[in-house]
Amino acid sequence: MDAHKNSFSVILKHPSAFLPLAMSFTALTMMLGYLAIHGVAREADEGAVAHLWQILMAGQMPIVAFFAIKWLRRAPKQTLGVLALQAGAGLASMAPVFLLGL
Repeated sequence: MDAHKNSFSVILKHPSAFLPLAMSFTALTMMLGYLAIHGVAREADEGAVAHLWQILMAGQMPIVAFFAIKWLRRAPKQTLGVLALQAGAGLASMAPVFLLGL
């Protein structure tokens, strides 16, 4: 197989590679937007933003698993790079939740 077909940027353009990144960044943006408007005050009920955040974060797990299964054998080095990006984006989205105790 041609090395160019399995380059990092080519693999990153596949939906199973970029969708988890988009989902994590969407979750982070929603969380930061909510915090900017409402502050850190805890509520009795979690609210819509918390539920959407949970859906976005949990919903990307099967996509990440599919990506890893499909690409790990074809291009291990590039796949591990994309998986590291996906993990970093997920951790960035989780950081406000853990750091602020939400």
